[in-house]
Amino acid sequence: MLIPRADSETLLDAAVAHFAGGPGPASVLDLGTGSGALLLAALDQWPRARGLGLDASRQAIRIARANAARLKLDRRAMIAIGDWRGQDGPHDLILCNPPYVATGEALPRDVVDWEPASALFAGPDGLDDYRAIAPGLLSQLAPGGVACIEIGAAQGDAAGALFAAEGFAVSVRRDLAGRERCLALTRLT
Repeated sequence: MLIPRADSETLLDAAVAHFAGGPGPASVLDLGTGSGALLLAALDQWPRARGLGLDASRQAIRIARANAARLKLDRRAMIAIGDWRGQDGPHDLILCNPPYVATGEALPRDVVDWEPASALFAGPDGLDDYRAIAPGLLSQLAPGGVACIEIGAAQGDAAGALFAAEGFAVSVRRDLAGRERCLALTRLT
């Protein structure tokens, strides 16, 4: 359950590129942290950073806390119940791998059998969670920071438009297979 997918590496690659040559983020927010994989990878990448992982699922919180303890990152990673609005901002780096599959879309058995539907499906067009995230994200992002949001392979334009309407500069990053996979969002001002 809550198994990180290789596609999510694109988010970390985008974050590393954004902070290249600088000190890196001091504060990391992982919205919908699930297993904590993205947050914990970021904390490993930037040893001076502190992080907050939020998830609505108590089961996910237990898994993420256990992973943080196992990796000895629990002193730098706070894992808590939360939603897409975030908290304790602004943050230098925001990571988010929300549900983005259209309801009713066929998925491989190895995904459907192991992941809760709430971690996969996001309404008829797969954009419901982006619609919930976009309005409050700008207040959570520090000047000079970046938000890296995972998207489905054909969602760059539609999801990107939701964030652009909220005042973000949007860049679409591709995964190793060349598919759209991540929105890298920065402040316009």
